[in-house]
Amino acid sequence: MTSPAISRVVGGAGSGVPRGDLPRTFLTAITPVVWGTTYVVTTEFLPQGHPLFAGLLRALPAGLIALALTRTLPRGTWWGKAAVLGVLNIGLCFPLLFVAAERLPGGVAATLAAIQPLVVAVLAVAVLSEALSGWRLAWGAVGVVGVGLVVIGPDAALDMVGVVAGLASAASMALGVTLTKRWGRPAEAGPMAFAGWQLTAGGLFLVPVTFLAEGAPPAVDLPGVLGYLWLGLVGGLIAYVLWFRGITTLPVASVAVLVLLSPLVAAVLGAVVLGQTLGPVQLLGFALSLAAIVAGQLPAPGRLVRNRRAPGPDDLASP
Repeated sequence: MTSPAISRVVGGAGSGVPRGDLPRTFLTAITPVVWGTTYVVTTEFLPQGHPLFAGLLRALPAGLIALALTRTLPRGTWWGKAAVLGVLNIGLCFPLLFVAAERLPGGVAATLAAIQPLVVAVLAVAVLSEALSGWRLAWGAVGVVGVGLVVIGPDAALDMVGVVAGLASAASMALGVTLTKRWGRPAEAGPMAFAGWQLTAGGLFLVPVTFLAEGAPPAVDLPGVLGYLWLGLVGGLIAYVLWFRGITTLPVASVAVLVLLSPLVAAVLGAVVLGQTLGPVQLLGFALSLAAIVAGQLPAPGRLVRNRRAPGPDDLASP
């Protein structure tokens, strides 16, 4: 008679990305990498003083293109769900992030945005009924410290309105990510249609906010056109299709920690394109952030328990 098989518990909040899902994880990681180009594109190509207009052009045209290509609209309760997700992931997140960026040094704003994995780890308890994962919380904190070392300079100053806006932006997107995981994606909607619903909803929310805050659109030259095309087609349409596809098919905590790539890419581009320097402290921050990203894709250390299934042929052994 053989003893029951022994298995490792890696489910629930401690679950990581299965090996077969690694290609999907890499595709999802393209999104925060693309988002990391936003700072350089905004400062070097776009008209200054119109960040909300840039956010609007990043969302609404991409959403309308996705709807035109897929010809799929929400049904039933998904009208309301798509609106909620679009406002949380895009409509609220963008203006709050821009308020933080205007009132805080860029490094402080980026570090506040990097708390999103921590918020997701907590929200997963209430929204997804997952156990609180000390593994996720610990590595999320390491990621925040790493990003802070990379991007916070010695002249960093705190403005309470900016800090609240930065935290609210991270919380808004974290709640959107978690609800996206809870609600999933309806069977009739592919990844592009699903992204199109949210981009359109978020973009429509941004229309009045943008024109009330910034007034008439700016004059746009050729570099500005190219910048807006990059933000809309690559940073909007392609990036969000990959992002929402990843959220609905991968562990939510593993996806959330990928956002740490965004400030790291921004720092690299700042060094390469803008001539900014990266010293030993920044390199240490890079190492910590990358370690947090990798750890976020791995299962938490499990415990061995007895598998209660009936023994199969492969479990038979000679006495």
